[in-house]
Amino acid sequence: MKTLHARVTGNVQGVGFRVFVVGEARKRGLHGWVRNRRDGSVELAVSGEDQAVDALIAACRKGPPGASVRSVETDDHTGPISEGFITLPTK
Repeated sequence: MKTLHARVTGNVQGVGFRVFVVGEARKRGLHGWVRNRRDGSVELAVSGEDQAVDALIAACRKGPPGASVRSVETDDHTGPISEGFITLPTK
């Protein structure tokens, strides 16, 4: 099991990025959340099988059509992760 926090920068708001992440995460049976940040980035926390988490991060590096991802920075996430995968309000 792997639990990561990630911040995605680039043109990632207003292009369906959060909806994309939720779909990709649910497809892989992952748990966690995604939200927009006021600085224009997208932030997520994800937990699940190592390969599934890695696949989600790889998908985030490409993003949905219309996105232009500059970087995806990850680190360990130590906060709580709820069941399922949800979208949180902008922070």
